[in-house]
This record gives sequence, structure tokens and C-alpha cells, in this order.
Amino acid sequence: MEQVSHLYAFNHFVIAIAALTIMVLVARTLVAGTKYSSLLVIVVFGLALGSLLVHSDMATPGLEQFPVVALIGQTTVIALIASFFVGGQEIRRLLSKKDFDEECDFFSPSSQEVVLGTSSTQLTYIIRAFLLLIGIQTADVLISDRTTDFALGDSFLLLSYICLALAFILVDRKAVISNKGQYIRKGLFEVVAIIVVLNTSLWLSNVVSSVIGLPQIFFAMILSSGLGAVLPKWKHGPTMNALLFAGIPLVLAGSFLVGGSHMVEAFGIPGLQSVIVYGFSGQIFWMFGGLALLIFVGKSNHIRNLAPGLAGGLSHSGLTGACTAGDFGRTAASRAPIMINIPFAGHIFVFTILAASAERGSLMVGWTLPLLLAGTTFVFLALKSLRAANGCEKTEVKGLMLFSLGWQIMAVFGSFTLLSVAGMSLEHASMSAASGLSHFGLFAAVQEGMFGSAAASLITFTFAMTFLVHPFVFAMFGKAAESNGKMAEKAVTALASAGLIGVVSSTLMI
Repeated sequence: MEQVSHLYAFNHFVIAIAALTIMVLVARTLVAGTKYSSLLVIVVFGLALGSLLVHSDMATPGLEQFPVVALIGQTTVIALIASFFVGGQEIRRLLSKKDFDEECDFFSPSSQEVVLGTSSTQLTYIIRAFLLLIGIQTADVLISDRTTDFALGDSFLLLSYICLALAFILVDRKAVISNKGQYIRKGLFEVVAIIVVLNTSLWLSNVVSSVIGLPQIFFAMILSSGLGAVLPKWKHGPTMNALLFAGIPLVLAGSFLVGGSHMVEAFGIPGLQSVIVYGFSGQIFWMFGGLALLIFVGKSNHIRNLAPGLAGGLSHSGLTGACTAGDFGRTAASRAPIMINIPFAGHIFVFTILAASAERGSLMVGWTLPLLLAGTTFVFLALKSLRAANGCEKTEVKGLMLFSLGWQIMAVFGSFTLLSVAGMSLEHASMSAASGLSHFGLFAAVQEGMFGSAAASLITFTFAMTFLVHPFVFAMFGKAAESNGKMAEKAVTALASAGLIGVVSSTLMI
């Protein structure tokens, strides 16, 4: 029977890699030739397919019948470690006066299409990213002795071996690599480093848990960003390249499938309607409100500023994935990791206060109000800097760093404070805030159980549902990319106003 269980696990592995890679490829095909992000399609595709699986009786809510798909949705931290590492590198390069000589010809990807909208190198990245997410996650679980907490845990050794071995040997033969041996060894080193970061961050989280419940992602961010700062010259190997390109899209695809499976049952849960309503309204307000400030006050109406600014300002999973995948150009792609990392420096306050609040059972409003004032100050200074930038890259980056930090503080603590004052429980407020911002840090923290088991089980649904706003978001950014980087100002104003009305209305409904 043990052999049968291993075959069962392998069958689920094949189903998952087929379903998720096809979803990503179809999404890329549908947006091929446009400036729109494939995440626009993945949102709708994932939710619809997850719901259909339940409606057709192929699965139950939560997709217990497809454990590998569910497992992919739990690998958020792995995908983010890659982004944090790059952010650490970019910050070190920005702050250092040294000239880090980069050999741009170390790896040259192939541009030959094998699927409409996807080159052979990109296809390799997508497949390798899936293998890495599963392989690293299963290896991490094995090392930390947590297999009993996972479905198919008995087969994790087999899955880890197959996935990591395939990821190790999978290289696009059409790409130009100056030193193939070195490139492959870099990939192996990166895998080991990510596993070490995962285990160390989990250990640190457990060590301090008796004092304060800081989530694993907090320590993973510090460790991976620190590594990036220490290794600014590190040229990315196949592991980093794959995770940066396809890690977040695959994680979101898995999360949306699971979230879609909860779609019908979740609406019947008391109080969850308020969570979803704020999630939708918050998505619009915090996104387009931030864009309005950058455009009208900061005079920075260009996608090179808007995309990374809001990706960092909200720790926005969708925009982060689109930026790092290069959907909004090279400048946005290089700036996004910096903007993502900078707000996480302030997460020592975010996670500390929220962890203490979770243990207390209610938000510590006395601590959030001073932080809201600090966030407002950072945003003011940021907009002042951006207004005077006149296209100067260093000034723009400095302004965006301040904006990302300030807007993040305002959005996170503004949401929690508003919802708590309105009478929403902290458990529901955590889901509302994470969903209303598409905040991958909060999403991972809630998913880890920081705010209770009920929130952990439902966050994939509420997070995925509010992603239905993302067609508007990505449509606006896609249109901006096609309009020489300029975003439609009237549309931003209208959406920001609608979001404000929605946020106020949703809090009155609680």
C-alpha cells in the first residue's frame, strides 16, 4: 500500500504541474502582443477553475483532492525570498559608491517563441519554477520534521528528489550561457541557500514565539535581504531567474484555484461579507488613491514610477509579480525589488504590533495612531522629492523609497485601525487588510496562522476574490504602457473616488 501512496502522490504532482503551467501559458498567450500582464488572466482563470472543480463534484472546498495544487499556494515565502534577495542587492548597489562590474553576457536568454507569447527560456523558467517551489517546500518540511502536517507528507522525500533533480538539469539549450557548469552550480547553491533561509527563519520564529508571534516571513525577509546586501555582485543562476520570472504567478495560480473552490461556501459565513466588501473597496482606494497622489501631487505620471511605487507601497503581490516578470519594462523591474524591501524594514513595527494585538485579541490602537502620523510624514516628504525630481533617477528612487514606506504604513495600519474602530474582529480585519491591499506579507502571515486557524483557512478565498479588481488595475497599467508610460488621469481620479466611497460605506456596514 505504501507504493500505491507514492504513485498517488506522483499522479497529483503530474496533474498539478500540467494544470498550473498550462494556466500560466494560456494567460501569457492571451496577452501576447499587448502591454497587459498575464496575471490579469490568471486571476479570473484560477477563480473560475477552482469554482468549477467544486461545482462538478471533482473536489471539495479547499481542494483536498488536489494536494499538490494546494501545496503550491503555500509556497509564498519561497517566491518572495528571491525578490527580497534582489531587493537587498539593489539597495546595496544604490547606497554604495562602488562600481559593481556586471558581466551582462553571463546568461543570454533565447527569444525564440515556442508558445505564443512565451520563449523557450521563459517556458523553461515556468517549468523550473514549479519544480523548485515544490522541491524546496518539501525539502524544507522534511528537514524541519513537519511531514505529518501535510497531505502526501509520506511522499515528500520522493517529491523533493524528483523536483530538485529535474530543476537542476533543466536548462534551455537555446539560451547562450558563457559557463554552463558554473551556471548550474549557481542554481544548486541558490536552492541550498533558500532552504537554509527557510529553516532558519522558521527556527527564529519559533524561538521568539514565547515572547511575540512574529511570522516566518518577517525573518525570511531580513535574512534574504541581508544576503542580497552582502552579495551585490552575485549573478543570478537558474534558480533565481526562474523564481523571479514565474514564482509569484505560479503561487498566485495555486492560491486562486484554492480560493475559487471556497467561493460558494464562504459567502454563507457570518461577517465574511464585510471582509469581502472592504477587500474590494480597499483594493480600489489604496491602489488608485496612491496612484492619484503620485500623479497629481508628486507629478510622477510614468509607469517606471507608478508600478514599483505601488508594488512596494502596498506589498502588492500582483504588481510585484508583474514588475519582476518584466511586464512593465526594465526600469520598473529593477526598481520594484528595492521598493518591496524598503517597507519591510518598517515591518518590525507592523508584525510586532499585530502579533501583540493578536495575542491580546484586539488592535493596540494607541500604537497605530503615531505610526499613521509617521507614515503620513513619509508620504509628504516623498511627494515633495518626486515633484522636484525632473526625471533624475536617483531623486525618483529616493522619493519612491519614502513613498513605499509611508504608504505601506498608512495602508496597513489605516486599514486595521479603521476596521477595528468600526467594530470588526481582529481575525476578520486581518483578512480584510491583507485582501484590501493584496499584501503578500500579511497574506503569508495570516496563512501561517498568526490570526487563528479560521482566518488561515479562508484567506486564500478572500485574497483571491478581491483580485477580481485586478482586471481594472492591470488594464490601467497596460493602457499606460501602451501610452508611453502615461496613465489616464481622469480614470485614476474616478476610481480613487469610488474606492474612498466604498471604504467608507463598507465600514459603516460592519
